[in-house]
Amino acid sequence: MFETLSNEKLATAYQKAIELKLDEDFIELLKKEMINRDLEIIR
Repeated sequence: MFETLSNEKLATAYQKAIELKLDEDFIELLKKEMINRDLEIIR
């Protein structure tokens, strides 16, 4: 789903989604993609 996003943009989108208190399901999708890519998750 997020294959076209760079790691940097994915991490930025994740942080921004949290900051803007977007839907938890959307945040979870971003988080799962970050886990799949072995990216560090800072919440």
